[in-house]
Amino acid sequence: MKKIGIILILGVIFFTALGFSNLDFTPIYFEIPKGFPKPTYDFKTNPLTEEGFQLGRKLFYDPIISKDSTISCASCHLQQTGFTHVDHDLSHGIDGKIGTRNSLTLQNLAWSKTFMWDGGVNHLDVQYIAPIKSEVEMNETLENVVTKLNNNKEYQELFQKAFGTKKITGQLTLKAISQFVVSLTTSNSKYDKVLRKEEKFSEMEQKGYSLFRKHCASCHTEPLFSSNEFKNNGLQIDETLNDFGRIKITKNPKDSLKFKVPTLRNIEFTFPYMHDGRFKTLNEVIKHYNSGIKKSKTLSKELYEPFDITNNQKVELISFLKTLTDKEFLFNPRYSFPKKN
Repeated sequence: MKKIGIILILGVIFFTALGFSNLDFTPIYFEIPKGFPKPTYDFKTNPLTEEGFQLGRKLFYDPIISKDSTISCASCHLQQTGFTHVDHDLSHGIDGKIGTRNSLTLQNLAWSKTFMWDGGVNHLDVQYIAPIKSEVEMNETLENVVTKLNNNKEYQELFQKAFGTKKITGQLTLKAISQFVVSLTTSNSKYDKVLRKEEKFSEMEQKGYSLFRKHCASCHTEPLFSSNEFKNNGLQIDETLNDFGRIKITKNPKDSLKFKVPTLRNIEFTFPYMHDGRFKTLNEVIKHYNSGIKKSKTLSKELYEPFDITNNQKVELISFLKTLTDKEFLFNPRYSFPKKN
């Protein structure tokens, strides 16, 4: 608590330096779950407050940030499915337009340094510009979003409460959304309770955990269940999408076919899987790693050899993966659509 308290004090200094005189806000202390590493998000430049969180929550669920006010962040990031979508393979935007990738989940992003499947964004506070500007998602500009918010009396009052000013800017809008998104922490699954010695794995789950540690843990590193690295996991390229992943950002041939390693937390509910949503079930995913790997120059070294596990072991592995489900997170009313006052 002492460290977070210092962060809060520095945040107050930060707001004062920006000229925000109204500092009558309610601080939120970001709790680091037991066993988790130190967050990478810099809370000193965007200290959490209840007013900022609630403003960000409203913006997250409000389609006003899209060109025709039909698409919100929540349109592709549904709480009950780990803040991703499950009703289609690729993201959908305004006018029924279809994107080129499946949406990533929004969980434990305080520990992420890069965002998007290809790592094209390196800071959470600017992550939202990409979907806002995308022609197949929101097809809007941040400038227009700010104009619409400044013309909205309710938002003027909410920004006053959160940041001490009714003058709404793009920077404050992005920071508000971050206060909500960075707070989406999941750490109370059965797996977590077993680590805290509150529960025990069943025999099947324990066997699955052993299989996970043997075959999966080098990329899906505990406790976040992602290494935050970019890997070529041996997928056959979709000749319609022709998505070569991170090379689009770095222009480095060594990054061809590499995509971000996603977290496996709440994996039971975050289907479809992979960057293009090609797999509908965990069975299909395991089958790929068991016998479907396509070898290439950039294939992750961890996958040079297939899993080679039996059907019974597949069931055991899936049984463990389901222990990563955190229903408290998936159904927490604090993260849901805000109620009208």
